[in-house]
Amino acid sequence: MHLKHFFGCVVGAHLRKCLDKCKITKRDEVKGSSLCKTLGFSRPFQFYQCHGFYCYILVLAMHRVGSAGNSSNSARKSKEKKLTYVLNDADNTKHCAGVNCLAVLKSPGPDGCDYLFTGSRDGTLKRWGLSEDHATFSATFESHVDWVNDVVLTGGNTLVSCSSDASVKVWNCLSDGTCARTFRQHSDYVTCLAAAEKNSNVVASGGLGGEVFIWDLEAALAPVSKSNDANVDDCSTSTNGLGSSLQNTSLRPISSSNNISGHANQCQGYVPIAAKGHKESVYALATNDQGTLLVSGGTEKVVRVWDPRTGSKTMKLRGHTDNIRALLLDSTGRYCLSGSSDSMIRLWDLAQQRCIHSYAVHTDSVWALASTPTFSHVYSGGRDLSLYLTDLATRESVLLCTNEHPILQLALHDDGIWVATSDSSVNRWPAEAHNPLKVFQRGGSFLAGNLSFSRARVSLEGSTPVPVYKEPSVSIDGTSAIVQHEILNNRRHVLTKDTAGVVKLWEITRGVVIENYGEISFEKKKEELFEMVSIPAWFTADTRLGSLSVHLETPQCFSAEMYSADLSIAGKPEDDKVNLARETLKGLLAHWVSRRRQRFGSQTSVNGEIPSGKDLSSRALTLSRVEGDGNLENDSAVYPPFEFSAASPPSIVTEGSQGGPWRKKTTDLDGTEDEKDFPWWVLDCVLNNRLPPRENTKCSFYLHPCEGSTVQILTQGKLSAPRILRIHKVVNYVIEKMVLDKPVDTMSADGAFAPNMPGGQHPVVGDGSLRSGLKPWQKLKPSIEILCNNQASIVDIWNITYETTHA
Repeated sequence: MHLKHFFGCVVGAHLRKCLDKCKITKRDEVKGSSLCKTLGFSRPFQFYQCHGFYCYILVLAMHRVGSAGNSSNSARKSKEKKLTYVLNDADNTKHCAGVNCLAVLKSPGPDGCDYLFTGSRDGTLKRWGLSEDHATFSATFESHVDWVNDVVLTGGNTLVSCSSDASVKVWNCLSDGTCARTFRQHSDYVTCLAAAEKNSNVVASGGLGGEVFIWDLEAALAPVSKSNDANVDDCSTSTNGLGSSLQNTSLRPISSSNNISGHANQCQGYVPIAAKGHKESVYALATNDQGTLLVSGGTEKVVRVWDPRTGSKTMKLRGHTDNIRALLLDSTGRYCLSGSSDSMIRLWDLAQQRCIHSYAVHTDSVWALASTPTFSHVYSGGRDLSLYLTDLATRESVLLCTNEHPILQLALHDDGIWVATSDSSVNRWPAEAHNPLKVFQRGGSFLAGNLSFSRARVSLEGSTPVPVYKEPSVSIDGTSAIVQHEILNNRRHVLTKDTAGVVKLWEITRGVVIENYGEISFEKKKEELFEMVSIPAWFTADTRLGSLSVHLETPQCFSAEMYSADLSIAGKPEDDKVNLARETLKGLLAHWVSRRRQRFGSQTSVNGEIPSGKDLSSRALTLSRVEGDGNLENDSAVYPPFEFSAASPPSIVTEGSQGGPWRKKTTDLDGTEDEKDFPWWVLDCVLNNRLPPRENTKCSFYLHPCEGSTVQILTQGKLSAPRILRIHKVVNYVIEKMVLDKPVDTMSADGAFAPNMPGGQHPVVGDGSLRSGLKPWQKLKPSIEILCNNQASIVDIWNITYETTHA
């Protein structure tokens, strides 16, 4: 019997914000007390104060006992794929969440345009055309389904990105934003990349799973056979010219050794080299120009040095006392710079295998480094909001500028430096990278110590450095990220608040903002909008990407219905029930359905057959049912309350039977997507008008006269109703039974109350007995008021008391 220990953490909402603020994007999956030490705690369970919030952290030790032949868990039913749509009411040319990474593409010609690439926590990358004094939006690269954590350029026009969705994606950086290939070898968030400047084939990736992969791009981008689609997601029908762009590059040999581990998820016979050795999360990578040396760092607080051609370890450098967040190698591969959460910058001589200098410049974690072309000076930024320039030889340092948000990454461009922060905007500051002495001539420099930040501040004699530059030379503005939301009781509206304090009201069935309240109290507005209404929770929402993401999961999403009259749908009988999820899906995929009909014809699917000729799985058809709302035809019309804007279309995030999760604007769907791309239940709903089976839940209740009334009790037993019931049906029953003394036996069987039913069944308040116009007595307009929990439903004669049961 083998015992394994698994450690995880349950983190409160405030702690989640703190960790995000600290750029810890996910719990570090490390063993034992290392997890607590990584987050700064001395014990597995501790009550502590962090950035002004009192939070709890609980580290749970879970045990799993495995024995030979024990397969009790192997037959557990897998969870159905969900569909998410991401809403956006702002300018799509701007990021709406913090920018994690930067890359600059220099034009080979003097008259060409330079480009800046930005990767954001909103899950997208954007390309910007650069000029002397401004940046112009050029394209959006949308395919990642979570934060984009790093991006590198290689081979002239090849862009490689990594994300918290555990994928590495390859793009043609000069294309319209189409993903060329997706690799899913990592088991957890992919946090960092490194590319060799003079060997366009070599790219390394590292992540929270402790894995470091070295990729040969030419081999990895070879055409993928259909049999390997499950392992490699070919995001387009071609590689968008990437193959031809790499043909003239030198292909380094891929050798094998005992240190190389071929990952289980192989693609087309290609196996990325796995540099094994990290036991904990990897946060930083760097390589020399030729791609013959690779360094890595992370929560183990050591710098590991690898030979990327074989994946073998060459050395391990100790000195930092906290997580290593940034690494640089000079062009020769002899010197290495490292920045750490211990606030120190260290210079290593790899030939001597030791640290030769330490620079105590920052007062908090160092998260970003960039060096001048000669590797004589280093630019550094981090959690203390400050950007410093330090002379590595003289130890002289100067504060270039201060930001309003923590600095996440730096990228030099000519004599300026682009700065990415946890804000959605990106700024370029003067840097004098080709002649940094000009900056020191402005004065305000100080000598960097070699002690920790607490001692370094003392060495500054309490003086605060004055920044050289007050304003950036160029700014790329972003939009405010949504940081708070509340789903209202009507289950169609969501109240949000962004980082600027602006409160908005969203209608999620149309994906639009219906009210912008400006900078007001979120809590007060939430109270004002409270409605005494009960609708099942058919969706969930979050704001992790800086915008509102709505999640639909089967079968829960199909639990909510409303009457067409309450939705103000013209031309539809007022007592017709409308399933909110079904109509929302139809609205979301209206463009896709239209494009599909153009490709495959306008025939209607009536036998569970997709127009392309492919069948849904037998399981899907078996578990489906036609929604019985009196309208059995495959109604493809989209009602106005479910029409999504074409000007600001939402993005679909979902996953089919193959290829892994993907993301696209609804208007970018071309109609070729099928069951390999969408969950089966989405296709079954939109194409075949089928919904999953659900529990036939009824609500039982009693009708009693109000206190002081002399009216006799209507019935001796319970009354029952379907999941939703318009109150006028109850009023009509009261009038027919008591006011007009109408015999209940004459009520229609499909519609309302039927007392003395055989088998002890309850009388039913039904769905449709009152659809055929007004009854004669309704013209009398009697005054009737129904009270439920002392809330008046309609005009004080009757009191209705609910007792919920399930039929």
